[in-house]
Amino acid sequence: MAKVRVTQVRSQIGETQRHRGTLRALGLGKIGRTAEHDDGPVLAGMLRKVRHLVKVENG
Repeated sequence: MAKVRVTQVRSQIGETQRHRGTLRALGLGKIGRTAEHDDGPVLAGMLRKVRHLVKVENG
């Protein structure tokens, strides 16, 4: 399965609890923190929710 690298680039301050929870579930929470996940439909939905806070790279 393909890997996706997700990096948080913007602060979660001022975001809803749902967005903060999604970041926590992705293993993020601080600017600059990076996590790798297997690509799939669940991950795609999570990234869609917080796309304004993260940078997504293949690899």
